[in-house]
Amino acid sequence: MNNPNERVALIAGATGLVGRHCLQSLLDNPLYGKVIALTRQPFTFSHSKLECRIVDFDQLAAQTGPLSCDDVFCCLGTTIKVAGSQANFRKVDFEYCLELAKLGERSGAEHFLLVSAIGARAKSSIFYSRVKGELEQSIELLQFDRFSIFQPSLLAGKREKSRRAEVLGLNITKKLSSVLIGSLSDYSVIAAKDLGQAMVAVAQAYSVNMDSGIQRLKYRSIMEYL
Repeated sequence: MNNPNERVALIAGATGLVGRHCLQSLLDNPLYGKVIALTRQPFTFSHSKLECRIVDFDQLAAQTGPLSCDDVFCCLGTTIKVAGSQANFRKVDFEYCLELAKLGERSGAEHFLLVSAIGARAKSSIFYSRVKGELEQSIELLQFDRFSIFQPSLLAGKREKSRRAEVLGLNITKKLSSVLIGSLSDYSVIAAKDLGQAMVAVAQAYSVNMDSGIQRLKYRSIMEYL
């Protein structure tokens, strides 16, 4: 039985680039007595605090059953290249994420933490940025005490499938990041591990201060939590 003073986290996207680091940080953090992970396939490991629920994200509301949680971590996301079309990209990066937010709201969550992207804007002419902005806007309408939006630029980390050109491009961008100053530094490359850990640190800070409202965190403010 969980200590009533410990919080319950709900996470989706826990096998992804950022999500797996976020999950590990949640499991390592004594603030959380239970971590519920929504995933398509079971994990290859177990943990005393981890509860894995296998779901079809196309039918999320009907499959999860009753839930109770304090903080929701949304690390879901894909690319148009992987998704294969703009429609499939929107399904993952908008529909799935919004359904998770609605599930969190119904489950009594106080805090929703979303991995978005720098440049997200609902009226953007860029499809990727527009979808991210529309998602942020839609979640703002829900009844969370706190909504934390993480807006990284490029993410560095070990991906399941990485092409040589992508790796070389990322290495070049990392070098360029070192000379960015002021507001331009928000476009610096950030390690997926750092982002995952910062998400948990932000949630922990909220559990102490209980400051309500919406916060957007770019590179500089994300790094302050590490």
